Amino acid sequence: MTDLFPVFLKLAGRSVLLVGGGTVATAKLAALQKAGARITVVAPRVTEEIAASGARVHRRRFRAADLDGPWLIISAATPAVNRQVARAAERRRVFVNAVDDPSNASAYLGGVLRRAGVTLAVSTDGHAPALAGLLREGLEAVLPDDLNRWMATARRARRGWKTRRVPMPSRRPELLEALNRLYGAADRAQGAGRLNGR
Repeated sequence: MTDLFPVFLKLAGRSVLLVGGGTVATAKLAALQKAGARITVVAPRVTEEIAASGARVHRRRFRAADLDGPWLIISAATPAVNRQVARAAERRRVFVNAVDDPSNASAYLGGVLRRAGVTLAVSTDGHAPALAGLLREGLEAVLPDDLNRWMATARRARRGWKTRRVPMPSRRPELLEALNRLYGAADRAQGAGRLNGR
């Protein structure tokens, strides 16, 4: 199997189709809403949360024509419906995430952690979603409590690099020095240890 290409998508204002109306689809809907997507749900039956969500809802079975227009498809349906969606999406060259159904997916969603403007996502290529969740929790435990200070420092540094035209290979060492300066003498060693993976 070839490696997956990790990517983060800007879905704000873009059309996304959600196939399925159960509890899994409901959870996916919430994440899509946070991303600002324009969501259409297609399912014979939907949860009360989906019905009240403000998404466009078509209470019927999936049709291949539903794929004309969306940038991304999330299929949280039965394996048979997921397979139908995957085939139609392949013909249209549209990516589909078939939830917990890797054989019918061309896109996989990971365990996601968001904090202080940093987004980390962990994928197991669709084969072990529970492990991805555990790894995400482990990463959350080791992130620094003052990550917002790290982000503010990195943003300031980036503006300076662009002005000074600092080459890419030099940026990471400069950022490491700037982050280490955030800490006093007593905890500088601890901060450096975090940055160097110790």
